[in-house]
Amino acid sequence: MNAVISPVKVSERAKLGIRAGDTVRVEQKIIEVKKGKGADKKEKTIKTARTQAFEGLVLSVKHGTEPGATFTVRATLSGIGVEKIFPLYSPAIESITIVRRSKVRRAKLYFIREKAAKQVRRQLRNMRMMNISTDETEVEAAPVETAPETAPEAPAPETAAQVAA
Repeated sequence: MNAVISPVKVSERAKLGIRAGDTVRVEQKIIEVKKGKGADKKEKTIKTARTQAFEGLVLSVKHGTEPGATFTVRATLSGIGVEKIFPLYSPAIESITIVRRSKVRRAKLYFIREKAAKQVRRQLRNMRMMNISTDETEVEAAPVETAPETAPEAPAPETAAQVAA
């Protein structure tokens, strides 16, 4: 008769069956604390709660469905790879949604880190090559001034003194 009181629905989280290769959306409750002085010049703290979604690929699940279970999620945000480790039964997590399931042949997908890094390096290398090859600037031809057409002048007769010089 040992009843555990928990704000998390343990049976629902265990039934999710999160595994490596899944794309999940984790909505996490974040509490922001602002400290400041009020009108009476005493320090006050204001707590505001909001939810933040983190969507990414599950790289690993550790300890299955037991109380200390965790799962690692990797997402690319603004071109930078970000990994977060979430406890499965954390009360700070409001919901876990499996967006897509993928068939993978590994239990731990840590090789995705290097694969993503290589892909980024390849993209940077291609960008550098493209900048070199496509860095063409069109130079506008300066307008050529044309003199009004007149009869050509006869060349001045050369003297022996000018030729000798």
